[in-house]
Amino acid sequence: MTLHFDGFRRDDGSVGVRNHVLVMSVTGLTSPTARRIGRAVPGARVITTPYGSGLLGDDAALQRRALTAFARHPNVAAALVIGGTAPYVEAIANDVATTGKPIEALVLDDCEHDAITVTERGTRIAARMLRDASRARRTRVSLAELCVGMECGRSDPSSGLVSNPLVGSIVDAVVETGGRAVFGETIEWLGAEHLLARRASDDSVARAIREAVLRRERASVDAGIDLVGNNPGPTNVAAGLSTIEEKSLGAIAKGGRAPIRGVVGIAEPLPGAGLYLMDAPAYAPESVGGLVASGAQIVLFTTGVGNSFVSGIAPTIKISANPIAAGRLREQLDFDASDVFARKVSLADAAARLQDVVLDVASGTLTWGEVLDEGEDVVSRLGAAL
Repeated sequence: MTLHFDGFRRDDGSVGVRNHVLVMSVTGLTSPTARRIGRAVPGARVITTPYGSGLLGDDAALQRRALTAFARHPNVAAALVIGGTAPYVEAIANDVATTGKPIEALVLDDCEHDAITVTERGTRIAARMLRDASRARRTRVSLAELCVGMECGRSDPSSGLVSNPLVGSIVDAVVETGGRAVFGETIEWLGAEHLLARRASDDSVARAIREAVLRRERASVDAGIDLVGNNPGPTNVAAGLSTIEEKSLGAIAKGGRAPIRGVVGIAEPLPGAGLYLMDAPAYAPESVGGLVASGAQIVLFTTGVGNSFVSGIAPTIKISANPIAAGRLREQLDFDASDVFARKVSLADAAARLQDVVLDVASGTLTWGEVLDEGEDVVSRLGAAL
C-alpha cells in the first residue's frame, strides 16, 4: 500500500483529511439556530444535540466528551460553539482551544436570549472562519497519520464473504504502517467474541472483550429482548443471514488480523497506534458517531442491500459486494466489490483497488455521501435524565 496521502497538518500535530468549519449546538435550545447558521454559510458542517441540562452520570460525561471531541477532531479547521448554558458552552470551547484551532462561543444569555441575534453573530463568525480555513493547504503525510473507523449496516452474506474482509485488508495495512483503526457494534461480536479474544494483546484486553459482550447480552435479557429476530433484523434475514453468530462472524472480518490493543468506550480517544474495539451500540448513527468522536478521520462502511447513513465530519466510504445493490445504488456506493462476489476478480485485486480509493478520499476526493450532503454526527444516550 502507498505509504502516504495529502492531508491538513494541525497546530497540535494531528492531521485532517478534510478542512471543515463546524457550527455546533451543545444544547437543544440552540439547535434550530445552528441549522440556520449552517444554511447561511454553505460549506459549514452542523452538529446538534437535543439534550442539555438534566443529564446525569455517564450520560452527562458522554455528551461532553463526544461534543468536545467533534470540535477537536482533526478534520475540523475551526469551530463555533453555541448553546443556552454559559458554563457548559465555555467549558467545551476552552477544551477545544487547547488544540490551537480557532474556536468561538456564543450563548443565548449574551445575546439577550434572542435566537435571531445569535444567528446574525454566528453567521458572521462562521463566514470568517470558512474564509480563513480556505487558506490551508494539503501536505504529504505518512499513512501512519491515518485513523480508520469500520462499520457495517444492513448486511447480507456478501458482507461477511467479501466486503468486510476487503475492509480488513485495509485495516491490516494501516496498522502495519503505524496507523490506528477501530470498530464497535459490541452486540455483533456475540458468538465470535472468543475469536476476538484470541487476538487480544494481553489477558486484560481479552477479558474486556468477553465482558463487553456479556454486558450487552445481559442488558438484552433484562430488557426482555429476544435477540432471535431482532439481530439479525428483518432486513438481514430477508437478505439471507440466519443467526447472530453468522452475522457476527461476518462483522468481525472487517477488523482484519492485527492484534487488538484495547477496548475503549464510546467517543474515548484511542491511546496509541494499532487496532482497537469500541464497546458501543450497533445502530449505525450512534456507532459511527462514536468512531468519529474517537478520532477516525475516515469511515469504511460496508453494506449488503444498502445503507445511506454517513458521518458529516469524516468522509464515509460505502462498500458493497451485493450485485443487485451495486447496480441499483450507483450514487450511494463508493466501491463496488460485486465482481469478487461473482468470482470474476480476486479478493487481493479488489483490495488493491480499494486501497487506492481510500488514499484518494483521504487526499480530497469526495464520497457520494459528501456530494449528496447525507452526513450527520450523533451522540448516544444511555439512561434517564432529571
